[in-house]
Amino acid sequence: MTLNKFYVDNIIKTALMEDINYCDVTTDYLIPENQFGEGRLMAKADGIVCGVEIAARVFTMLDESIEIEIIRHDGENVKYGDDIMKLSGKTSVLLKGERTALNLIQHMSGIATAANKYVKIVEGTGASIADTRKTLPGLRPLQKYAVICGGAKNHRYNLSDAAMLKDNHIDAAGGITAAVTKLRSKVGHMTKIEVETRNLDELREALEVGADIIMLDNMSPDMMKQAVKITDGKALLEASGGITDETLRAVAESGVDIISVGALTHSVKAFDISMYIK
Repeated sequence: MTLNKFYVDNIIKTALMEDINYCDVTTDYLIPENQFGEGRLMAKADGIVCGVEIAARVFTMLDESIEIEIIRHDGENVKYGDDIMKLSGKTSVLLKGERTALNLIQHMSGIATAANKYVKIVEGTGASIADTRKTLPGLRPLQKYAVICGGAKNHRYNLSDAAMLKDNHIDAAGGITAAVTKLRSKVGHMTKIEVETRNLDELREALEVGADIIMLDNMSPDMMKQAVKITDGKALLEASGGITDETLRAVAESGVDIISVGALTHSVKAFDISMYIK
């Protein structure tokens, strides 16, 4: 997966404008323009690093003459104390870019590390881990890229990717059968339809009307096992809602195909990375 350069640059420009505004009072008044230094980004925890080239781009956008050596690449394991990248150039540029670069790489590495942890928990089952649309405004491509770097998969990017009937859609349309039937008559042949179900009766109705994917919303692992048996491969089953580290393995062992986890993006802990300048 490759992130578009113009998207990344726009994100960085927005972040830098937010942080620097029209000047850096501390750096501009304190550090001589001709002073040069060296910096390094170092991991302060064990996990998966992500956003390395994006962090590097922060500095080259401020000054193209900055020299950067990338040591750890996106998706690689890092241990506490590992150097991720080294930089050399104007001290003022290193100082101005530090916080923006760290904000991005820490957040993305946190997502990649969490995704990798979940992938390892379900290892050996037939289930895959996926993210959701519960992302921070403007940062969705970065967050979904980080999920991929952690070894998990992406759910739909936006509302145009697939038709997904959640409970409010179903209630507003007059039920599962009515909703799927109407959608099927209008969407193109490339558009899949997913239906959210809350119990086994709704699951049976979704199967009867030919849903491509069925979400098992907030069901227990035991109920999911029954759903897998009833479905018998006629549709993909996605487990979602209230899934924790403690219940994840049991959910995966129920036989579902996909486990979507909103926490991968909406409440992930930042990965600890520090920058040192000399």
